[in-house]
Amino acid sequence: MGLLSYVVPIYIAEITPKNLRGGFTTVHQLMICCGVSLTYLVGAFLNWRILALLGIIPCIVQLLGLFFIPESPRWLAKFGHWERSESVLQRLRGKNADVSQEATEIRDFTEALQRETESIIGLFQLQYLKSLTVGVGLMILQQFGGVNGIAFYASSIFISAGFSGSIGMIAMVAVQIPMTALGVLLMDKSGRRPLLLISASGTCLGCFLAALSFTLQDLHKWKEGSPILALAGVLVYTGSFSLGMGGIPWVIMSEIFPINVKGSAGSLVTLVSWLCSWIVSYAFNFLMSWSSAGTFFIFSSICGFTILFVAKLVPETKGRTLEEVQASLNPYSTKT
Repeated sequence: MGLLSYVVPIYIAEITPKNLRGGFTTVHQLMICCGVSLTYLVGAFLNWRILALLGIIPCIVQLLGLFFIPESPRWLAKFGHWERSESVLQRLRGKNADVSQEATEIRDFTEALQRETESIIGLFQLQYLKSLTVGVGLMILQQFGGVNGIAFYASSIFISAGFSGSIGMIAMVAVQIPMTALGVLLMDKSGRRPLLLISASGTCLGCFLAALSFTLQDLHKWKEGSPILALAGVLVYTGSFSLGMGGIPWVIMSEIFPINVKGSAGSLVTLVSWLCSWIVSYAFNFLMSWSSAGTFFIFSSICGFTILFVAKLVPETKGRTLEEVQASLNPYSTKT
């Protein structure tokens, strides 16, 4: 899953045209969202052994399907297979499409980068500093905003707030899928930055509402309304996260690294993401035992910082080719 979480958005970004790239890459997140929701639904009626066996079916379908998809034209160009790269590009764009300009741009950019060697050590150079800061920073903020703690312990959160865990979980799923689908539709229309800013603002508000609910509960005030406030907070958080922060960091990560460091950079960013996910998941119960309100105030603060991070550092990549995006972020790497 760690490997797929990186390879899938990278592959989709490398084969799709610039005007559709964001939406197509985010469909990956939408499919994950639908799969998880379907598993929740089926798991309510089947035991875990049957559920695990059913999980083999989509894995086999995916494995067989891999024999029918082409290699990435940019990967082929990286290893000097120019004719195959252009042939695959033609196949992807359609028989009547003119791919000469796109093929030339890929070739020129790849040739400019061929003198660079790919390694983890080489990644920590000045020309990749901005790309690395944006990629790693978004992943850290995505996870430290509390998403996996809230997702894994949602039922416990609702019960702690005095609300029905099952009703809360159904409401979460009902919000998550439509908001993720909305994000897919808006990705290549509104752009990455506006969606990220709206999403981060919503997660900040959602965590603040949940924190306020637990604060009122601790003070024994507004007992009738605090569970509703907790539910509203978690639903606002879930919907907002699904709109942008869930999928867009992976979209941007797949766009900002040049082909010569894409392997090492993607590996590092994915490692950081899963490590932060583990830290939040492991620490969440301890934080909730310490202070439920304090936990959500911390998450709200991190989400607030995410707004500043996106506003100051994250570039807009909508409507630009991968080569244009990467050249703007890594200007020194393409100079001859």
